[in-house]
Amino acid sequence: MFDLFKKEKKCLMAPVSGNIIKLSDVKDEVFSSGMMGIGLAIEPSEDVFVAPCQGVITVIPKTKHAFGMKLSNGLEVLVHIGMDTVNLGGQGFEVLVNEGQKVTMGTPIIRVDMEFFKEKNISLVTPIIILNHSDYSIKILVDEGKCISKETEIIKF
Repeated sequence: MFDLFKKEKKCLMAPVSGNIIKLSDVKDEVFSSGMMGIGLAIEPSEDVFVAPCQGVITVIPKTKHAFGMKLSNGLEVLVHIGMDTVNLGGQGFEVLVNEGQKVTMGTPIIRVDMEFFKEKNISLVTPIIILNHSDYSIKILVDEGKCISKETEIIKF
């Protein structure tokens, strides 16, 4: 009953625990140049990636390496797990939700096999991108240090 009076949070929470990296330091020019949008990246220390906010899962590619969300205010978020992970055809990823599914902050979305990526020497640095940032007032709240999944506020909008 009291949920009616709760305001929707106006920030993204860390979708995974790990070390925060400036987007400009990501070793992929598509992300580091800001071509995809603005945001930050996280080098994950755990295997489950969760929804950074409440919204709808708009896309999970067949390669399972990313997920997109749309919030009720129209903000579009992309969580891209790893560098060059698209080339694996879905290996090392387990999708835990469906496209079109409504999720709340903290809902598990994708699980990765950390050992698989370590053995293949593939980086799991994960950019979190606001795709339609020019339509909103976006503030990156942290650009370095550790973050905790579901607890650390990373981007305000």
